[in-house]
Amino acid sequence: MNSTEYPSAWDHPPTRRAWRRRGLVVVLGLMGWPIAWFGMLYVLISFLSQRFIFLFLPPLCYAFYRSALQIFQVALLFRIRSVIREYSWHVLSKVRCGIDEHPEAEGKGIWIELPEPSSRSGAGIPLVFVKHHRAFWWLRRIGGPRTKPALKAQLEPLWFAGDPRFLGVVAVSSRDGKAPRRLHFLYQPSAFDEHAPRRSWEGVDPADLERARRAGARFVDAVPPAVSGIRGNEGAGT
Repeated sequence: MNSTEYPSAWDHPPTRRAWRRRGLVVVLGLMGWPIAWFGMLYVLISFLSQRFIFLFLPPLCYAFYRSALQIFQVALLFRIRSVIREYSWHVLSKVRCGIDEHPEAEGKGIWIELPEPSSRSGAGIPLVFVKHHRAFWWLRRIGGPRTKPALKAQLEPLWFAGDPRFLGVVAVSSRDGKAPRRLHFLYQPSAFDEHAPRRSWEGVDPADLERARRAGARFVDAVPPAVSGIRGNEGAGT
């Protein structure tokens, strides 16, 4: 059975395995970085003099930072699960992406443009990499005009589960093309921040909003109001 034919991405067994592998990495980091921090501190206190504190200070700070970051990764892991339990996969080719500012994006940064669910004209909606942690692999391949074609080719085909008007999960294909890998959560700032500039899209109805809520989005208004100053697509893309 094709991955796009499952009721949700979570019902696709290779997707569940990909999520669990990511979960294992998160759990190992959640345990490993605190152990590394306490281990370095123990060595410094028990076996070394205070003269070495300046040598240990940078790795101690980094281990503490990574320990705190792993807590965020646990929350992110369950956000990914909420999305893939609600939406099915769409496998897309020739997806537009860029490092320049997209004129219709809610935020600034590197973006991927995904098909608008209610559009029959093939119009796209940009999702921006708002958070860059664990996004270096993606950013390096989206890149700019100087990015090697072999790197950009690794984004084809692109797997997407979600609604680009609100939130979603992107992934790339495994070597055999039957499973997703590099699961990454993307979202519109207005789906979580009531103060973020918001725009409206044609075709948004209460069912779309309710489905996005079940996937983890939060809305203040029934339908997001339009953002002023939104321009057309001219000049966007790579």
